[in-house]
Amino acid sequence: MEKKKLQVWLPLLFSMTMTAGIFIGYKMRDRIPGRSFFYMEKRRPIEEIMDLVENKYVDDVNIKSLTDTAINAMLAKLDPHSVFIAAEDLAQVNEDIQGSFFGIGIEFNVFDDTLHVINVLKDGPGYIAGLTIGDKILKAGSTNIAGKKMSSDSIRKVLRGDRGSEISVKILRNSRQMDILIKRDMIPVTSVDAFYMIDNVTGYIRLNKFSTQTYREFMISLEALKKQGLEKLILDLRGNGGGVLDEAVEIADEFLAGDKLITYTEGKHSHKKEYRCRREGQFEKGALVLLTDEGTASASEILAGALQDWDRATIVGRKTFGKGLVQEQYDLSDRSALRLTIARYFTPSGRSIQRSYANGGKAYYEEISKRFAVSNGTHADSLKNDTGKIYKTQAGKRLYGGGGISPDYSVIADSSRFGIITAKAYTKGLVNDFGYKYFLANKYISEKYRTPREFSTSFRLAEADWTFFQQMAAKDSLELQLISDEEKNYLFRALKTSVARQIWRNEGYFEVTNTDDKTVKKAMEILVK
Repeated sequence: MEKKKLQVWLPLLFSMTMTAGIFIGYKMRDRIPGRSFFYMEKRRPIEEIMDLVENKYVDDVNIKSLTDTAINAMLAKLDPHSVFIAAEDLAQVNEDIQGSFFGIGIEFNVFDDTLHVINVLKDGPGYIAGLTIGDKILKAGSTNIAGKKMSSDSIRKVLRGDRGSEISVKILRNSRQMDILIKRDMIPVTSVDAFYMIDNVTGYIRLNKFSTQTYREFMISLEALKKQGLEKLILDLRGNGGGVLDEAVEIADEFLAGDKLITYTEGKHSHKKEYRCRREGQFEKGALVLLTDEGTASASEILAGALQDWDRATIVGRKTFGKGLVQEQYDLSDRSALRLTIARYFTPSGRSIQRSYANGGKAYYEEISKRFAVSNGTHADSLKNDTGKIYKTQAGKRLYGGGGISPDYSVIADSSRFGIITAKAYTKGLVNDFGYKYFLANKYISEKYRTPREFSTSFRLAEADWTFFQQMAAKDSLELQLISDEEKNYLFRALKTSVARQIWRNEGYFEVTNTDDKTVKKAMEILVK
């Protein structure tokens, strides 16, 4: 009986509940921000304009491209580092952050519309399948490569693919064509360009970025050097444009004792967040020198600023870029992404090293190139930052905020040996091309010189090699006979290091080129004191 009564009243109860819900929702509609059940937000003018252009404009338009342009124009009004990343570019951008991609594990260059394999990653997919330096790839999958003017990005898209997927490549080796099947796999994009011992107690580590793998790679390098007797360290951050903040914090923790503050971030919609040391570091007491230049930015400046503020490291080189803004990446519905500035970061002493961008993005980036026109003496950079506020370390050293991290010792860029013709030889890739071609003609040198140090000490290029390089340059309309003796000597040394790079990749390149690097020499002088 009770059950029958409930069945009678149940529809009425549902009806009353629904009516009450609608009434409450109606009364609350003005108190709830954004859309409610009864309220459709009014469309914004930008949405209306896009619809009108797409449906009413006289000609066909690429509405996606138009939308991207509008987004970029809007972001340009914010700051130089808030950027929109199109869907087709996002994968490559994320590879740098993740520190890996899936491919066949080769480096290549294109000569006369022919793809040459200039390096094969040891134990990588291409290496396992049998590719060697000097192979010419004629076809990859169904794509003919030889004889076509394909961009490097287009070639990479053909060679890369999902992990475990296979691609058949047709190669030309010693006038013989061969088909090789390669199974794609993970290819690391390393953060550590090189690490080695300069002498019995002094080590060198070069970091090119901060990806999610950087701290792990750095620790492997540091521990290897400690086994070789490391007591003093040169950490090279020149050209390091930054990346993942947490990785820079982890590395700073290895150099700083106690629970010291490393950096903190703060923004209008982001509460203050402190990053502090959490453990005993692996190199808290050894002498430390950081090398910086105008390419040292963001996460690199966090590391440099923390170590400078705590009197833990000596900074040598040139003033850093001056980027003190923190971006967060937001994925969008069409697989594009927005990197939006959400906060500023500060050094432990409270310095913000962000340069002014009040005059727009173009002037912001042009300021970097203008620095080369200013000649400062030792310590001069310390007086050139764009703020009047002075900070002091515990040891009493004066520091300045704004405009970047100023070095403790300035080493001015020597532009006198880098004229227009020499610059073009670099931008056209002729120096690296020489190393590859020289190696193919003289493969015995990899057996004759077992280490970069031995190569640096004993290897010499002949005048005939310079003549060959002149002939290479002439094909690109560069007349090397017009350059100064100083430029020729500079290029001669660069050609030697390009051969070292071909044999030992970045490890060999930096070990050889550092023997003539003024900034490294200055660091060594400081460490000897």
